[in-house]
Amino acid sequence: MATNPEAVNVDPAKKILVDGESPLFDRTGMHHKSFPSDFRQIRYFTLLVVQKAPLEFKEINLLEQQVSELIKNAVKHGNRNDPKKTVQVWFSYEDDRARLIVEDEGSGFQLIEHWNRFNQARTDCFRNQDFERMADYVSFTTEASDEHDSGNALFAALEYWDGGVVFSEARNCVAVARSFPKRRRGFVPSES
Repeated sequence: MATNPEAVNVDPAKKILVDGESPLFDRTGMHHKSFPSDFRQIRYFTLLVVQKAPLEFKEINLLEQQVSELIKNAVKHGNRNDPKKTVQVWFSYEDDRARLIVEDEGSGFQLIEHWNRFNQARTDCFRNQDFERMADYVSFTTEASDEHDSGNALFAALEYWDGGVVFSEARNCVAVARSFPKRRRGFVPSES
């Protein structure tokens, strides 16, 4: 049986996982903040979380943008902008890794499997260079989506958070992680 050499070692699309027992949910030693569901203050809340990150982690504000999207999704989609509901955020920045857990009081993202299938089809179109069909997978929307929703934040999150994007079984809590190159401290002599 002949094998297409271009198909060898091609990973399937990255997926959002559902696993409340994931080690990414371990809150030990993490900082914690609790925020009201106030859409106008998302940037401020984000800065409170990101300010503790080492400069090397901020990558021209990519970390800030990704943290902001997670908080925004919790406020908008989880808590439906209800100011009586809160968003809980746990975060840590280690030498070579950032971790974040965001939990809202909503009913959870119940369409994760549907989103994963959509993302797999989108990825397949891209890998197969089927750009006509890819037009069907430009944005992920549901009946609950408004004109500003497209699912693009989730596509970006899977690429950015290389340590995983994992939801709890209730699907109202997401844990993410990203690895960074090890920081060098002090003088490193040359080998010459």
